[in-house]
Amino acid sequence: MGPDGRLITIMDWKALQNGSDIRGIAMGPRAELTPEVAHRLGRAFAAWLARSLERAPEGLTVAVGRDSRLTGPDLMSSLMQGLARDGLRVFDLGLASTPAMFMSTVTPGYACDGAVMLTASHLPPDRNGCKFFTRQGGLNRDDVSVLLELAESGDFLSAPGTGAIMPVDFMTVYARQLVERIRNGVAHPEHPERPLQGLRIVVDAGNGAAGFFVDRVLQPLGADTTGSQYLEPDGTFPNHVPNPEHPDAMAALTQAVTAQRVDFGIVFDPDVDRAAAVDSDGRAINRNRLVALAAAMVLREHPGSTVVTDSITSDGLTDFIERDLGGVHRRFKRGYRNVINEALRLNAAGQECWLAIETSGHAALKENHFLDDGAYLMAMLLIELARARREGRSLGTLIATLREPAESAEIRIGNDDRDFRTSGNQVIDALRARAGVEPDWKVVPDNYEGVRVACRGAGERGWFLLRLSLHDPVLALNIESETPGGAGRIAHRLLPLLQGFDALELSALETAAKGPSG
Repeated sequence: MGPDGRLITIMDWKALQNGSDIRGIAMGPRAELTPEVAHRLGRAFAAWLARSLERAPEGLTVAVGRDSRLTGPDLMSSLMQGLARDGLRVFDLGLASTPAMFMSTVTPGYACDGAVMLTASHLPPDRNGCKFFTRQGGLNRDDVSVLLELAESGDFLSAPGTGAIMPVDFMTVYARQLVERIRNGVAHPEHPERPLQGLRIVVDAGNGAAGFFVDRVLQPLGADTTGSQYLEPDGTFPNHVPNPEHPDAMAALTQAVTAQRVDFGIVFDPDVDRAAAVDSDGRAINRNRLVALAAAMVLREHPGSTVVTDSITSDGLTDFIERDLGGVHRRFKRGYRNVINEALRLNAAGQECWLAIETSGHAALKENHFLDDGAYLMAMLLIELARARREGRSLGTLIATLREPAESAEIRIGNDDRDFRTSGNQVIDALRARAGVEPDWKVVPDNYEGVRVACRGAGERGWFLLRLSLHDPVLALNIESETPGGAGRIAHRLLPLLQGFDALELSALETAAKGPSG
């Protein structure tokens, strides 16, 4: 029932599931994630949490926060009311970051039993969603499926109570944790309280929730943050796509860094669980470079350990981790929960792993609860930057031997088949068989998703990976080559192998294949 007792129905509750998150359209005539649905999700989480912990709801506390999306305040209010209706105490954290929500469950003095973040990451302004946490971390896909089943069935707690909703300033506490991490990490002999003194750092918050990083983290540490941009929360995201992977976001940050000649630039996504950077030369530190830099810092402290990444990392990165750093590189499935869960599994099996990181900017460290936290990752980079400056070197020296591709491309191939997952897997299986008999191509084993092929034909010297998109009716194709023109040559050979599947929209691949064909 909704708050007024009416039965709430949407076309498909399962359609709200987005892996281990919930996401949906939240405004306009097609809205599916409405305040009524949020209220019902609050009651479902209350029931799930009380039953999972085998505790009375009156003894449970849940923290709730949101990013800057326009629908956030109303959805958050309804969700909190759903939690409180069933007797839980609710901490209203207001504008917050996703990592801070988890930290509210493990920070002494707060120790919430659960937490919910209202966010849809970098998706368009009309979307919103929920991420759920307990003290063990983010909920997994199966947990979210159960939550949605509870919300749909109305199998809530049988004796509703009246819990309190109270505002709590936890972001100041969370920011203070980052400040202390940087102070302890830099250990500046002359400026222990202000170890970033003398560094000029600009932050692009993308009009999301990351503005706190400027006034509550960098400035107390002595950094000059003049020129930081888009700090004002604005759920229309008027300045650029708030995605550290997107070229527009990186271009905006690069322009700010080079125009003002600062030492470092940082860009966050709206809920601050992802980030990327730009160095003083205007060089982007994202994707493979970001993975390499994080791996270099972690493997220095934990030599020989394993680094788990997503499936689209480059061959040069593998060589860098294993040959240059002496670590072990394990590629796994795309999806931040997938790489985190694989790191947890490896550690449980006795294989030491301290870093799980996606090229998207999700980075989770064992020292930080395997929480994917963009602010924590940037704190690590700032510690290294401050140390490097004191020692007369640059941050880039850590990844000087990283071999990078000359070309890379990501092509999204639409799939119009109604059962796009089944037909997409059929395409992947067919391509695996066809590519396997191509001269100078070799199917890479143990890839865990899709098909990855090493391409050693004339002028190719690269690879491609075809996989199902995590959420959309799309086949994602990544191509890399260490030879100029090589990506076009690989695309040219791929095109006839994918033609004949009527449901596939191959125009983007056809465009890529018009490059050099050998």
